[in-house]
Amino acid sequence: LLVSKDLGKHLLEVEDLLQKHGLLEADISAQTERVQALNAAALKFSELEGYQPCDPQIICNRVSHVQTCLEELEELAAKRRKELEDSRQLWTFFQEMEEAEAWIREKEKILAAKSCGRDLSSVVTLTNKHKSMLGELGNRRALLHQTMKKGEKILAKKSFSSVGIQEKMREVCLRWKKLEEVTGLHQQRLEDALNFFQFSAETDDLVAWLQDTYRIVSSDDFGHDDYSSQALLRKHRAVVDEVEKHRAAVLGLRKQLALLAPGHRQGVDIQIRVVEVEQLYGEVAEVAVLRTQWLQDALAVYRMFSEVHACEVWVDEKEQWLEKMEVPEELDEVEVVQHRFESLDQEMNSVMGRILDVNQVVQQLVDGGHPSSEEVRSCQDHLNSRWNRVVELVENKKSQLSAVLKIQNFLLEC
Repeated sequence: LLVSKDLGKHLLEVEDLLQKHGLLEADISAQTERVQALNAAALKFSELEGYQPCDPQIICNRVSHVQTCLEELEELAAKRRKELEDSRQLWTFFQEMEEAEAWIREKEKILAAKSCGRDLSSVVTLTNKHKSMLGELGNRRALLHQTMKKGEKILAKKSFSSVGIQEKMREVCLRWKKLEEVTGLHQQRLEDALNFFQFSAETDDLVAWLQDTYRIVSSDDFGHDDYSSQALLRKHRAVVDEVEKHRAAVLGLRKQLALLAPGHRQGVDIQIRVVEVEQLYGEVAEVAVLRTQWLQDALAVYRMFSEVHACEVWVDEKEQWLEKMEVPEELDEVEVVQHRFESLDQEMNSVMGRILDVNQVVQQLVDGGHPSSEEVRSCQDHLNSRWNRVVELVENKKSQLSAVLKIQNFLLEC
């Protein structure tokens, strides 16, 4: 049993042989106590004085022979245990290598079947799963490193043929290296897909913002009075500032596109998408400029109407006063009226300046092709007509006063 060369052909068989060997060692241990007891009893016969049933030398030789046989048996048992333990170490190494190969094959199949996702959410999910796999890969790498060290120790003992061990180590190392390469490539594909879908999502968000902004800047609401137009202009200026802030993002699209993987950046759809965003931004910026002008024109119109109204109120008041005023015949009263006309001249100079400003604004609106040009021109004509009427009345009244003053002065000289 102890000189058997059967060291097992796999780990389970070696474990079974070790178990049986343990029973055999226990049996040897039990027999050792019996042999030692028998040897001690036998040696007593070699020490007898007087009658000796056997030659003491024969007894000593017999005891020595039995002891030597026992020691040889114990040496064989120790040697076989070492061989069996070495065999267990070998088959443990092979089993661990088989498990490593099986794990590598499983991950190779998973990586071969894995896609890179169809949208940002799926890519993020796959990326998280891949991170978990990288953790498993790290743990398995540490285990494989330990197994490789076991193989190197087995090779150092030279107890078994090194061919099969070295071949297995080389085979597993090559497959492991390939797995890491495939894992790295898949990680790169995931990163490329993540960058692409993030770029697409950011582009979609930018398009949505531009479309909303276009609806705002293309509004035909320019207010209904001075106050509302000013409020709309303030809001619009804030929108214009936002449009300007987004200019860098739009201009940076092509740089971001150039950083994508060739398979993604060379796609016709994504290139068309970038061009569409640039065109849409150009339209938004252009319409925003136009709306600024339109709001400013609307504000100018409402301010012009307000100024016209103020001037017409003054004209109405003076026109009624002039039409009702009768030129007095008394000198004292004439002088009073004359002083009032001097004050009126100052007022007319001030109003005349306001009317000239109105005419200038109207001309600018008409030259700029304002949609309310006809209405503005009509308002201008009406105001100028009313003004001319007041000027004419003033001139008539002044002429009458001048005539009265001449008569009064002539009478005084007489």
